Amino acid sequence: MESNKQLLYKYAGLAFQLLASLGVATYIGYWTDEKAKLPFPLLVWVLPLIVLVGMIFKTVKDTNKK
Repeated sequence: MESNKQLLYKYAGLAFQLLASLGVATYIGYWTDEKAKLPFPLLVWVLPLIVLVGMIFKTVKDTNKK
């Protein structure tokens, strides 16, 4: 069983990883939309959504240990 301090570090790291991943995905989506000259911000919405779904899947997989 992990101690409370270890769990705190684990989930704090997960939160930072989520925020950093969403930030990078948003920046890449914005940059790509600008380069492609799309009339609407498609990738600014799609890339962070893909990252968010992937992170939720990873979190469920990591916390669902039998």
